[in-house]
Amino acid sequence: MTAKRSKDSCGDMSLGNESGGVLVRIRKFNPKEVFTWQLVKTLLMGQGLAGLICGTAISSQYLATNFHVNTPMLQSLLSYMLLCVTYTTMLFCRTGDGNILQILKRRWWKYLLLGLVDVEANYTVVKAYQYTTLTSVQLLDCFVIPVLMVLSWWILKTRYRAVHYVAVCICLLGVGAMVGADLLAGRDQGSTSNILLGDGLVLLSAALYAVSNVSQEYTVKNLSRVEFLGMIGLFGSIISTIQMVILERNAVSNITWSWQVGLLFSAFALCMYALYSFMPIVVKLSSATSVNLSLLTADLFSLFCGIFLFQYNFSGLYLISLVVILIGFIAFNAVPTPTNPTDPDTSSSSPSICEEGYDNPVEIENDIARKEVAVRIPNVEEKEDEQQGYGNREDGWEEKEKSASGTSQSYEDDKDLAVGQSTKM
Repeated sequence: MTAKRSKDSCGDMSLGNESGGVLVRIRKFNPKEVFTWQLVKTLLMGQGLAGLICGTAISSQYLATNFHVNTPMLQSLLSYMLLCVTYTTMLFCRTGDGNILQILKRRWWKYLLLGLVDVEANYTVVKAYQYTTLTSVQLLDCFVIPVLMVLSWWILKTRYRAVHYVAVCICLLGVGAMVGADLLAGRDQGSTSNILLGDGLVLLSAALYAVSNVSQEYTVKNLSRVEFLGMIGLFGSIISTIQMVILERNAVSNITWSWQVGLLFSAFALCMYALYSFMPIVVKLSSATSVNLSLLTADLFSLFCGIFLFQYNFSGLYLISLVVILIGFIAFNAVPTPTNPTDPDTSSSSPSICEEGYDNPVEIENDIARKEVAVRIPNVEEKEDEQQGYGNREDGWEEKEKSASGTSQSYEDDKDLAVGQSTKM
């Protein structure tokens, strides 16, 4: 009963300390500690990636509207080939375990699956526009964020805090404002031939993008950026070529080539190449979830460009949406996400820690070490006495009795220490 009361009082003290700690952190809030140079760099680099996605969207729209070219696999093939020429060649030039032959020997099938996931993610989202509206694509494409968070929690052992979930909700509110602005401006474009199929393709694309991005984060943080890009370029080129021959051979043969078409294809390929090349750098600096939150502004950049290039109607909600998304992104990156899982042994030892009156786990370890030294020193002395002998037979019984009592005392101390340690475990 006493132990239960002590545990309850310990829990009340821990809750009081936690709430007090939150209030202390709020009072000691320093904006300079939040708005660091790393946060600014992550924000700028993320918006740079959003600008590259905007470039791919504009070039694709020009190809589709002005030149009636709809060949997503051919466009993806060109970008994968650029990655292959650059990064796969670098892997060929490496020696040792970083050589491409050694990489293929150990994990070729993993990169084959990753290349297939990446290619199909790009293809399905483009295909979805043929069946559903732009509004549905913009809304459902945000499904990548919760899937990314779940996969990061499961695979990368990322532990999110309450502020991260709030920040994601803020970003999604910004996306909602953007979709509302599209509806007010009359931009609910796209086909409605099979909305259910189109929405399913968008959700599938978001899930595939999440798998690809989590794999990318794991690879660049544990292996190397060049290895990831080289393998994606190699297997992406092979899979895109096969899929293009099967699905788009007639569309490719019907293209009317001109310098404008060639320039647009080149612009799309270069933007995608730059996006793939720089995205691992930003992912390594922050996380895949953070990068995808910053990419939510890509649609807004495309809309701003479309106001001048395609005469879209402007709405003030676009600016509100941009500000809200950036606020959510800053809030998400202001608090770091620990990637080491909480040790269950440490968490389960908190009641015994409180019962003994310790606040710092380091103090507990030091105290255990001191107890071990205090217990083990008499044992060492006893072993030395046994090696030297007990001397005269006349005093042998007295020495043995003392030794026995000391051994029993040592045994009791060892037993108490063992019980204490098992309680802490």
